Amino acid sequence: MKVSIFDVAKKSGLSVVTVSRVLNNSSSVRANNREKVLQAMKELDYHPNASARSLARGKTGIIGLTLTTLHDSFFDAVVKEINDRLAEQGYFLALAISRGFEDSFHRSLFQQDRVDGVILLSPVQEDEYVLELEKRQIPFVMVDNQQDNSSATSIIVDNFKGGYEATRHLLELGHREIAHISGPDPFLSSKERVRGYLFALEEAGLQPYSIERGTFEISSGYEIAQGWIKSGKIPPAIFAADDYIALGVMDALKNEGIRIPRDVSIIGFDDQLFASEFRPRLTTVRQPAEQIGRAAVEHLLAAIDGSSKSNVTIKLEAELIIRESTARIT
Repeated sequence: MKVSIFDVAKKSGLSVVTVSRVLNNSSSVRANNREKVLQAMKELDYHPNASARSLARGKTGIIGLTLTTLHDSFFDAVVKEINDRLAEQGYFLALAISRGFEDSFHRSLFQQDRVDGVILLSPVQEDEYVLELEKRQIPFVMVDNQQDNSSATSIIVDNFKGGYEATRHLLELGHREIAHISGPDPFLSSKERVRGYLFALEEAGLQPYSIERGTFEISSGYEIAQGWIKSGKIPPAIFAADDYIALGVMDALKNEGIRIPRDVSIIGFDDQLFASEFRPRLTTVRQPAEQIGRAAVEHLLAAIDGSSKSNVTIKLEAELIIRESTARIT
């Protein structure tokens, strides 16, 4: 016979109301009574019906997350951390893969009464998202927000410092001619990494060797490197705005017999899964995926339960990871 809430009440020696309050994480339950209920649930192997709990709370128990790609191991790590932390709190994560604002909302996943909150991962069209979510009164958090001075609660990485540290690493190895391949213009992260690169060069009294506009794709790095090869002007050091770009550059150079890092030093950004798998292993700037995911969940749940006081921006530190693709000038 299926165990019910009444069986738990009888086993614990407490009322059904008290058991219900424990199931709904009410703060009004005494600690010893909560422990009695939890122990009774364990002994009876009682698992409350998720739908019933949601109805009792007036909540769905579902958090929506929108992102633009599944082909990115950094974003994968962020999403996994978000999912794991939400699961600990009894929430399910629903994903929406979207190329833009119209896709996500007009497919009606993120509508009132369908999700308790929303996490937006690397959204470019912030204004449309914010207006719609506020209109629907759905709590939300931005991760990798691409707007400067945003009014929304945001979890971001200090991309300026990351770009600065990447360039400083090459300078400390003795390089004076350093090129940069940036990411696309709409991304604040791209602009901030360029800014960090330029600041490090200016601090050292140097001018950029070259700044090329790329995309966050392997083909972008490959094509730009081919252009350098054809022109006979290959930079001795390259800071790529992400690991995909860096891998494309490495592929093009290696095909021409150009040795990395003996002839050219290369550093990427993100610390994608493959960064430590290819040879030479890629020096890069690691984004703290687990910290990002934890912070996103913490601040979203605070917004859902009303304990957050105001919108905030959490800026996390990136970490320089030195591997085999950069070397001192000899």
